[in-house]
Amino acid sequence: MLKFVILLSAVACALGGTIPEGLLPQMDGRIIGGTATSISDIPWQLSLQSYGSHYCGAVIISPSYALTAAHCLPDYIPIEVLRVRAGSSWWFIGGDLISVASKTAHEDYDSSTLDNDIGLIELSQALTFSSYIQPIAVATSDPEDGEDAIVSGWGSQLPGTSINSLHLRAVPVKTISETACRSAYGNRITANMFCAGAPGKDACQGDSGGPLVTTNGIVIGVVSWGNGCARPQYPGVYTKVGKYLTWFRNQGAPV
Repeated sequence: MLKFVILLSAVACALGGTIPEGLLPQMDGRIIGGTATSISDIPWQLSLQSYGSHYCGAVIISPSYALTAAHCLPDYIPIEVLRVRAGSSWWFIGGDLISVASKTAHEDYDSSTLDNDIGLIELSQALTFSSYIQPIAVATSDPEDGEDAIVSGWGSQLPGTSINSLHLRAVPVKTISETACRSAYGNRITANMFCAGAPGKDACQGDSGGPLVTTNGIVIGVVSWGNGCARPQYPGVYTKVGKYLTWFRNQGAPV
């Protein structure tokens, strides 16, 4: 299913008891095989929240802007209920809770193919940087095969469940060649996507929009989609953030 989880009961209530089709799971995704980590080790990580519940990750790239996945910014979630929590290892307490001034999904995002699954969040107030809140550099090129990277988030820890972790977790993975990625998913892999994974390790539900970061501190991808969680034949699929530098700048983000 798409790698994000929303508090369905709250959304259903807000929408008169109807769950939009786009909210229903179609592909899987979460932090599987990882360990609890401190926000001081991943200070660019944000929890994106709707109706008071974590449902996606996001990535600080400047005092007022963060990256996330386009599928985390559907039209049916009103901006008034969106918040980000920065500077805390726990999604529900601590750090700074900040409202969202604007949300922009890429205009060419395709919800059926998940191509161009990238979006920007503008915060209502600038973040104050500290050892717990820091921006990260954005990749300027495509990832290389076999790069060591870390994916992080508050997503589910067990395949087949949608219960988010309360504490931030991270897991090491490696980027995978386009040939191997297409071997798993065929032509669903576009030029704007790449795969990463490791045996028994993956991102999952609730981790969507969160960062995949190289060991030298550059965000190369955001969690997008996958088939199951940590299945050996199906690595996680990420959006290549380096493809969108001009788009970020056109939206006002200083990258």
